[in-house]
Amino acid sequence: MTNIDIVKLAYSNFATGNVPGVLDLFDPAIEWHECKGMPFVNGDGIYIGHAAVVTNVFMNLPVYFDGFNIAVSEIFGTDDKVVMVGYYQGLNKATGHQFKANATHVWTVNNGKLVHFFQAVDTVAIIR
Repeated sequence: MTNIDIVKLAYSNFATGNVPGVLDLFDPAIEWHECKGMPFVNGDGIYIGHAAVVTNVFMNLPVYFDGFNIAVSEIFGTDDKVVMVGYYQGLNKATGHQFKANATHVWTVNNGKLVHFFQAVDTVAIIR
């Protein structure tokens, strides 16, 4: 399985709600960089390890949003870096605003595991 295949599988698992399948692809010490502008982020938005990502990111998505999903436009990469370009969509529960926000993720893959995640997203489109 290529690094691009691993990332594609992660998005497929996330889309179907298979969180254990997503976590199986993560290195136990994954370093996750969430945009500070996301409504649930406190501090620097950096989370280390499965439990931190699940608690601080995955579990907060249904608290803050209805119908949250990631629409993947393309996935490409070279060497240990894989990039996803797409957008987030859903409903912000606090504002009642439907959103479609540009999103880009940069993953680092090492020995078949996702070890680093960097998110760039139009958080203004999400929180307005």
